[in-house]
Amino acid sequence: MSATASGLRIAADVGGTFTDVAIFDEASGQIRLGKTLTTPARLIDGMEHGVEKAGAAFRDARLFLHGTTIAINALLERKGARTALVTTRGFRDIYEIGRVNRPEAYNLFFRKHRPLVDRVLRIEVDERLNAAGEVLRPLDEAELERIARHLEGERVEAVAILFLHSYRNPDHEIRARDFFQRRLPGVFVTASHELSQEYREFERSSTVAANAFVGPRVQRYLAEARDFLAEAGFGGTFLVVQSTGGLYDVSQASRECIRMLESGPAAGVIGTRELCAATGLANAIAFDMGGTTAKAGVILSGVELTAGHVMVGGYAEGLPIQIPMIDIEEVGTGGGSTARVVAGGAIRVGPESAGAVPGPVCYGGGGTEPTVTDANLVLGRLAPDLFLGGEMKLDADAAAAAIEERIARPLGLDLMRAADGIVRIAVTQMANVVKRVTTERGLDARDFAMVAYGGAGPLHATLVARELQIGRVVIPNAPGHFSAYGMLVTDLRRDFVRTLFARLADAPFDAFDAIFSEMHERGLAEIRAAAPNLRDVGAAYAADMRYIGQEHAVTVEIPGELFRRRDVAGIKARFDEVHVQRYGYASPDESAEVVSLRLSVTGRIAKPRTAPIAEAASPEAAPALIGVRTVEFGVLGGRIDTPIYDRTRLAAGHRIAGPALIQEYASTTVLVPGDRARIDSFGNLDIEVAR
Repeated sequence: MSATASGLRIAADVGGTFTDVAIFDEASGQIRLGKTLTTPARLIDGMEHGVEKAGAAFRDARLFLHGTTIAINALLERKGARTALVTTRGFRDIYEIGRVNRPEAYNLFFRKHRPLVDRVLRIEVDERLNAAGEVLRPLDEAELERIARHLEGERVEAVAILFLHSYRNPDHEIRARDFFQRRLPGVFVTASHELSQEYREFERSSTVAANAFVGPRVQRYLAEARDFLAEAGFGGTFLVVQSTGGLYDVSQASRECIRMLESGPAAGVIGTRELCAATGLANAIAFDMGGTTAKAGVILSGVELTAGHVMVGGYAEGLPIQIPMIDIEEVGTGGGSTARVVAGGAIRVGPESAGAVPGPVCYGGGGTEPTVTDANLVLGRLAPDLFLGGEMKLDADAAAAAIEERIARPLGLDLMRAADGIVRIAVTQMANVVKRVTTERGLDARDFAMVAYGGAGPLHATLVARELQIGRVVIPNAPGHFSAYGMLVTDLRRDFVRTLFARLADAPFDAFDAIFSEMHERGLAEIRAAAPNLRDVGAAYAADMRYIGQEHAVTVEIPGELFRRRDVAGIKARFDEVHVQRYGYASPDESAEVVSLRLSVTGRIAKPRTAPIAEAASPEAAPALIGVRTVEFGVLGGRIDTPIYDRTRLAAGHRIAGPALIQEYASTTVLVPGDRARIDSFGNLDIEVAR
């Protein structure tokens, strides 16, 4: 792959409801778009339809970039492989014991996390390393043979290997992995050191178990995709988006499946970062609302915030995954989220979703439960004849009947109040997810603009912003395809972490240099294996640090120059700054220590350039006015005859005052009374939210 060679670059983002395709023609600089309903029975079909709708073919492409929810869905739905966990003797229960955290001390209905591997399939091996990685008890392959016969009898599909202190010395894990791969052909085998070389045995156990649990399903899916691409005449490079927002080779993705947990949402955050760079916006909240979920991430000082681990399934009952990824929070609130009346006469929205099949009631696919999309249609915020550019007609009468029967009548409400209630509850839930990536990280959401995208993001963006007192919302071009676009502007990337405990005052910089050098060489080799002709490669340095006596560390981005200069004071000052941001205080006079070293190696590829659009002759947007429709704004204004604008006819400098609807192929932007929008020089909608 060359960063300068021309051809088509195809990006496909497979979501729970829609599959989005963005195609970049490197010769002309044009981007073409396609959107279809996701095809759950065979996901590749939806991608094929999207490429066809965009007027392209796989055989003409040199790059295929893919983001998918298959790994995260397999985890959340518990639809993975029959998995065994092979671990050090005496530690089979660490995966179930966990951290013994009880987030709600007085909740009588609290449930612990449920392991992905049953206890009967957690098998101990009589081997042992000490904390320095030295062998205390050697690994006996005769014991591995007895275990292999047992696993054959249990018909396991995947084996996860976790040996104590393998982050310091992976030799035993490597030998066990190689043995089981030879002895159990067809079984997915994964070892913890391949995914995480950090301390904390529970988190490493959980990570490798999750990789094994989803591995066979992801491998089959990627193999099916590769076979399809070969049949379609695709001769280019197939890359998958990681949760860091970077790309990695499909062969690595087939082994390190857990790294693609948040691949689609991560690409949207990368797209937001590039939009911020182009428009001079330093701080932004990336808000993505699709058909199934709503997600939020943060751009701070032009850089996406990342995390070293996440709790999949939520803090209370979730399982930790200890790999680098963009810090993204999500909630089961999307356009297809169903609304229902629960005990006590309350309306609950989500997390269940109508998905692509049967879809919302108004899609006419057999859905019977009202959804957020149905509510917006009834309120007049969606046009039944303009959805997806008129390709997909919506049934407003069916949506109204479902809300009347399931929500309005049981609660004694009129139809409009019931529909407005559904939307307001959804907005509150989405505002809470934004708080989780801002307030809970020591950030004030009011200091940020919100960049909203996804098919349903622009529909609710100013409502969510108003809830959080955010004064500015930006809607990018083609927001319904923005995550797919984000894949076109991301880079190849490999992330590495090594645990090394060292007091900062006595920092062993020679050891730091050796570790960073090893990680850099490995990252460079892996990136060049995927892209042999790529020359533009960079690296970013960081360290996990804490005050001596603390248990948990924070990740501090540190310029490599500070390590090269042995600048202890400079590194400490960076740590104090991050500690203030996260916890509200710092202790400059207290000693600190390094827990782990981190390095990200990035291979930069050529990106689409955003071109300025034509300037408007005057700020009046009358040339883009295509009609008027009555819209219900509830407590924000009641029923109002609202102008509708065609976004494709808007030019830079046009201004629109709310109430208004701005219609485009895959989305609708709602301006409530008092909101004001202007179209910037790149065609983004820059909205001032009414206070």
